[in-house]
Formats: sequence, structure tokens, C-alpha cells
Amino acid sequence: MHRSKALLFGMVFFMLHNVSAQHTNSVFAKIIPEEESIAVQQHYLYVNQSEDPLEEIWFYDWNNSYSSKRTPLSKRFSEEFNRGLHLARQRDRGSTDIISIVAKNYKGLKWEYAKEEDLFKVILPEALAPGDSIKIHFTYNLKLPDTRFSGYGYKDNGELYLKDWYFSPLAYRDGWHKYSNKNLDDLYTEQTAESEVQVIFPKQLYLNSNYKLGSESEFPQGKQVILKEKGVLNCELFLTLENNFTTHLTPKLRVVSDIEAKKYNSPEQGASIIRIADFLEEYLGEYPHDHLLVSEMDYNRYPLYGINQLPSFVRPYEARFQYEMKFLKTALRTYLRETIHMDPRADKWVFDGLTNYLMIRFVEEHYPDQKWLGKLSKVWGFRSFNLAKMGFNDQYNLLHMLSVRSNLDQALSTPNDSLIKLNQKIASGYKAGLGLAYVADYIGKDKVEASIQEFVRERKGLPISSAKDYERILRKVSDKDLDWFFTEYVQTRKKIDYRIKKVEQGEDSIRVTLKNKRGTPVPISLFGLQGDSVVSKYWFSGFDSVKRFSIPKKGEERLVLNYNKVIPEFNQRDNWKSLGGFLSSNKKIRFQFFKDTENPYYNQFFYVPIANYNIYDGITPGIRLYNKTFLERQFRFDIAPTYSFLERTLVGGGGFSYRKYHGKSGLFVSNYSIGGGTSHFQTNSRYTTITPSVSFGWRPGDLISNKRQFLNARWRNVFRNIDPAIANEIDTDPDYSVFNVRYINRDNDIINFKSMELDFQYSRDFTKVSFEWEFRRLFQNNRQINLRLYAGKFLRNQTNSDFFSFALDRPTDYLFDLDYLGRSEATGLVSQQIIIAEGGFKSRFEDAFANDWLVATNGSFNLWRWIELYGDLGFASDNPGGTRFIYDSGVRLNLVTDYFELYFPLYSNLGWEIAQPDYGTRIRFIVTVSPKTLTGLFTRKWF
Repeated sequence: MHRSKALLFGMVFFMLHNVSAQHTNSVFAKIIPEEESIAVQQHYLYVNQSEDPLEEIWFYDWNNSYSSKRTPLSKRFSEEFNRGLHLARQRDRGSTDIISIVAKNYKGLKWEYAKEEDLFKVILPEALAPGDSIKIHFTYNLKLPDTRFSGYGYKDNGELYLKDWYFSPLAYRDGWHKYSNKNLDDLYTEQTAESEVQVIFPKQLYLNSNYKLGSESEFPQGKQVILKEKGVLNCELFLTLENNFTTHLTPKLRVVSDIEAKKYNSPEQGASIIRIADFLEEYLGEYPHDHLLVSEMDYNRYPLYGINQLPSFVRPYEARFQYEMKFLKTALRTYLRETIHMDPRADKWVFDGLTNYLMIRFVEEHYPDQKWLGKLSKVWGFRSFNLAKMGFNDQYNLLHMLSVRSNLDQALSTPNDSLIKLNQKIASGYKAGLGLAYVADYIGKDKVEASIQEFVRERKGLPISSAKDYERILRKVSDKDLDWFFTEYVQTRKKIDYRIKKVEQGEDSIRVTLKNKRGTPVPISLFGLQGDSVVSKYWFSGFDSVKRFSIPKKGEERLVLNYNKVIPEFNQRDNWKSLGGFLSSNKKIRFQFFKDTENPYYNQFFYVPIANYNIYDGITPGIRLYNKTFLERQFRFDIAPTYSFLERTLVGGGGFSYRKYHGKSGLFVSNYSIGGGTSHFQTNSRYTTITPSVSFGWRPGDLISNKRQFLNARWRNVFRNIDPAIANEIDTDPDYSVFNVRYINRDNDIINFKSMELDFQYSRDFTKVSFEWEFRRLFQNNRQINLRLYAGKFLRNQTNSDFFSFALDRPTDYLFDLDYLGRSEATGLVSQQIIIAEGGFKSRFEDAFANDWLVATNGSFNLWRWIELYGDLGFASDNPGGTRFIYDSGVRLNLVTDYFELYFPLYSNLGWEIAQPDYGTRIRFIVTVSPKTLTGLFTRKWF
């Protein structure tokens, strides 16, 4: 008895000790506008709340992550094909100058930056025992970054947006969590019991903050504001020329916001904020701080993706709905961040799950009939699409499946900084929200919502929480086993996919055989429909293969798995079975203009007008028929006949392919295809290709990496009908076949690009091999070097022309791979088009081929930004004929690498080309007109 009392006393003492012994923080900051900097004096009382003695304390200095090109932040930007920070002027960068770090009695402390440059450790004079504290005094200057990098820092007009700007201690949980700034808003720091920030700033600026305003004074040189708060992780400051923030007082919550709302006036905004405040109170409880700051800045960093990203003049939503969804998402993120102190990098899925689940519930309660296309769903030309029939909440499954079907999905437990941008911004968060909606449908919404309320209430204000805390609470409120959710759904990227294999009807029962196509043992729902009405619903526990169930007859005309689409299934096209009612057991065929989302009740075929161009066929309009929806499909066909008005005949192409995705890393994809095309390569001269092929792709486990490897084997069959007028000029057989194997190893990094390619070709008349290596490097001084090496050798050559020979400057493209505007032209503008292949020379040489071997190097470096000097040199060997040395040089305007470039030759084997007649005809250009290729330029950062 005495022992239990002692234990109870010890627990109470420990709890009181942790409540009372907490960190405090005091910051004095003077903004110096002419230097775009802040002079800071900071006093931090650090309490060792761990069970370990600490010999050093680590602090965040995320402002210093902008200081160099070697920081994790700079690397993160480059991985997303953003060179802005790398190329930035020094005066536009952020940096920190630490003047002094002292303890009591002004005794200096040693400190040292980590190699990441945005974390540093303070070495203590003696170990800090558990429960003991130390007050550390910092004096430092912050040079703020330009806002164009991340949105935080200074603007040219003198405005400032500050977040995670002063020193904060790293979280210590069985060790220091050393998280560098990667532009993810996931600083993991310690909560302070008391925090005060004094700011001196120019008087023409208005200040708004998530901290409570303590006092304000004005003097000739500016203003001074004292801000205070308890239990808030970091002080956000918005210093603007105009005060765009408005305070809204609701019965439940005080809100300060600058969320934009065009065509939605202030009284209406106030009514919407009251509705949202009531919703937050109902599901999350009372907000523990003075006010909730809901900013346009936060929204812009994590907006509502999808249809909401359209320009404002075509957005299809009512002003009230659009404003409330925008406000709600931002408010939820801020509310949860400031009440539940979790590891935002390791436990991101919990934040995402709660945010998106509550957004789903808000729409269900207040806008149950809202369509994803909004008003467009009723407009002629849109309303026939399956996309127009989607509810607003259906977008969560669609955009999550965009990642899944592309084999880019990652487990919800993946750390925030290891997610590709598509998953970090959209798909993983949507999967998390869908997961809680899935559980709610399985165990009951009331239980899931009770778990959220208890989790927020229990963890509110505590210095540490984790995903395990929410798991414990959710398991406690559920009367069903949830192992499948936390082991299969959260911890893995396994796909969910069931189908109805067989249905047998008895007099008063139905025997249903279900097949788990992916073997992921999670619960599956079965609905019985009579017309459009649900007459029965059943849940079956997860199984990993085939299982038969018996259900009573209730007048069902068809059975549908996952009818309400709550479960994020990989494929829902095989989820239904007719019981002989008004629907046939066979799917109907639907032809539809433009691509659409998948409709499980039809075999969908899409058509769209297209137009291509080359100088022989001119503009060739036609029709494209295909079966690809917005989501990837394993089997695809794409047929695109077009009409050549110049040649007055049909041209175009098409193909069939089967794509099989494998694991996350290693061999991740296989493609099997057969395709063909036909067009003209000269006036009245047609070529036709038929090509079966197989290819394989490899990638590393780190999906953020841009490294990829591919192996492709194909049999290229070419058939040519040649104009009799020029038939004598063609020295090769009109028809030929080439077996081609190509291996590519590429790291498509925007700062450090590397590529290696091996190519083998076998034909009746020749066998050849080639090697290509390419390297681009953007150095610390912003100088860029581009190097390329090409080496090719005929192992056998029985041809009697240069049609299959290695080319110095303009390959004949006998495999018809290259996007020439005029592939047979020797004069005129289109003949000046260059595609860097084989020799890659920019000057035009009369003897431009090698029928034995060719070795060439191409190099360039920049003089200023996109203006570069280039040089090419190499050796070409003919048999007979011997070896010759070739070189050229000139100026390159590298406007958009590989997409739009200009080359101006200066000096080569031909002499000073710039001084020779008709210099304009010697200028070469690279231009990309393929819509698919150009689209990839803008979407590559997401995938």
C-alpha cells in the first residue's frame, strides 16, 4: 500500500515538474530596412525535459539555409528543377551572422554549425542534468532572403513575411531530431511556456502576427510592438504597407485573416467564418490561444489543388463555397499545428489525415450536392462527362490514384522530406484523409470523430505527441480490429483491389465469390442496388485470395463493391455484377469527346481532333481515338489518322501497349508495345514504320532522385514509297529493318546532369555500336559547363551509301526517331534545325558522314547567364578514305536547354564563318513543338 502511494506521488511530482519546468523565450528584434536585415537579441531558458544529461544543445537557424548553394534547401529546389536560389545574387540570399552566444555572467559558450549550415550546436560548460535549466543569450544579425524563393523574407517594396526566423531548439526525443529546412514548413521544435517578442520596425508598416499584441508604441524612428503567447511554436510576422488583415469575432473564436475573397463581401465572409468556427469547435474543441491567424501566405503554400487552380475568371464555384473551402483548409492546418505538437516530418500523415477528413466532413454536412466541376457540371459540352458527375469529395480518390496508377505512391509513414512533390503536396494527404473516411465507414463516423476530439483534447498543450498516440485512441474507440489500417494502409504502399468473381442465386439468398486481386487483406464493402437505390450493405473482413459469402435476398438487381467509393481501390471497373435486372452483364461501349474519368459501367473510347505539321504534308488535321482516361491504364491503344492536304492522302500513326508496374525501386516498369506510323520524308515520297518493342525501367528507392535507367529492345521495320523522279538519287533499298537495343542511364538533375547511353543496331547490311556520354554542371560561381562525348563504330558495313553512316551535324534519321520539321531539306530555314545526335557539330560540312567510325566531343560554357561559347572537335574515318580531323566553334544562346537554343558559328574547318557570305543560313536552332514534350517541362517537378 505504501509502495503504491509512493509511486502515485512520484507520478504526480513528475507531471507537475514537467508542467512547471518548461522553456521560455524572449526575443528583441530591430528591423533595418535599408539592409534588409534584423538585429536580434534573444534569451532562451532551456529546460532539460529528457531523461539524459545533455552536453550540447542544438538550435535551428533556418534563415541561414538560404546562405549557400550547398544547403539542403538549395538541393531541394534543384531536385524540383528550380535554379532560382542557386543562381541568386548574394544580396538576395539569406544568411545569419552570430555575434555572440553567452550564458550567465556573460560567459561565452562555444558553438558550431553542422555541415547542413542551418543547424548549430551550443556546447555547454558542463552537462545539463535532467530537470535542470540553462539560460542562453544570443546576439546575431539576420540578412533576410528575397521572398521569391519560398515566400518568406523581404519584398522589394519593403514588406516582410517571417516564419521560423529566430533560433529555436531542436526537439530532443531519444536524441536530437536534426531537420534541415527543405521548404516544407515542418520545423520540429520545443514548445515554450512563455514567449515574448519585441519588434522595432518602420512606422509605415502594419504588423500582424499569430502572437497576442501586448503593447504598441510609436516614436520618430518607427514603431515598437510587444507580442506575447503561451505554448506557440514560433512567432509569425506579417509586416505590410497596407493592413489587409481583418479581425472577426465569433462566439467561439477570434480570427485574424487576410484570405482573399473576390465578389464576396465582408458581412458574407463573417457569416462563413462563424460557420467554420462552429465546425472547428464541434470537431476539435476550444482553440487554446488568443486568436487564430489564417493567412493568404499559408493558403498559397498549400492551396486547394485541382479545379481550384484554374484562373479566377473560369473558376466554376459559387463565391461562398470557394471562400469557405479556402479558409477552412488554411484554418485547419494552423489550428492543428498550434495545438498538437507532433513530429511534422515523421508523423505528417496524422496532420494530413485529420485535415482532409474534416474537409470531407464539412462538404458532406454543408454542401452534399456540390460537384467537382461546380457550375460547369450543368453546362452543355461538360455535363455528359463522368467528370461532371463527380462529387467534390470524389477528387480525393481521383488525385490520390493519379499517383498510385503511375507507380509513384509512397507509404503514409514516409517522412515528409522523402516524398515527391506530387505526394507531399497532394496525393499522400488525400490518401490519409480517405483512410480515415474508410475507417469511419467501417466502424462508424461517430467513433472516428470521437477519436479526433479525444486526441486533440488529450494532447492539447503537451510538449510531445506522436502518431502512436492517435493510433492508441482510435483503437480504443473502435469495436472492430484496425490492425489492417495501421499495418497495411499506413505503413505500406500496397494496392487495394477486389472484384466480384462469381454470383449464384438461391431462392432466398445470394452466394457471392470475391477475389482479392492484390492480396492486401483490408475490409471490403458490398452494396445491393435496386435501380439507383441502395437496399443492402455488408462489410467483409479482409482476406488475401478468394472467399465466398452468403447474403439474404432483398430485391437486389445488381451487386457493387465499394459503391460509395470510400475505399481507394486501384481499379473500380470490375466492381459490379448484374443479377439479371435492367442492366446487361456486358458493359456497353461509349464513344466520348476528349478524355474523362473512368466509368465502371462502360468500355470507354475517346476521340479528339488533332493537327500535326511538317513541310511535306503541311498541317495535317485528323482525329485521335484512344482509351486512356485521366488515370494510367495497363493496356492502352492510341490511333491517330490525319489527312495531308499537300499530298492529298492519309497519314498518321497509332499503337497498342501494355505497361506493367512492379515495385517502388529497382525494376519498376515493363512496357510491351507495337506501333507504327506513316508520313512523307520528301514530296510524293512516303515512309511507313512498324515497330514491336519491349522496354524496362529501373529507379532508386529514393523517388525524389531523378536517376533512371532504361533498356529498350525494338525491331524497326521501314517501308518507303519513293517518287520515281528522285528514285535514282536513293542509293539504298527502299525497305529495311533494324534490330535496335538501347541502354540509358540518366540523372536528370538541373545542377549536375549526367547521362550515358549505349546503342547496338543490327541490320541485313550493317552492324554498328555507339556510346554517348553527356555531362552538365552548374558550378558554385554560376558558371555552367556542358560536355558531350560520342563514339560510334561499324562492326560490319556492306552499304553503298551514307544513308546509314554516322553523321557529323545532321543525321539522316533512318530510324525516323527525330522530330525534324523537314528531314530531307538541304536548304531553307528548316534545314537549319539541329538535333544534337551522333557528331553534334553545329557547322555544316560538305563531307558530313563517316562510314567506319566517328569520335566527337561537344562542349560549351557560359559567359553570362544564357550566352555561351561552344566548341566541337572530333575524328571521322571512312573506308576507304582514311581519318580526318573536324572542329568548329561559336556562340550558343541557351534559352531553354534542349527546348529552344540558337547557335551562331564563328570558326571551323571552313574558316571564319561569320565573315562568309550568307551567314544567316549557317545559324542553327533547336526548337521543340511537341505538346507532350513541352508539357513535361512544366510538370517534371511534380513527378
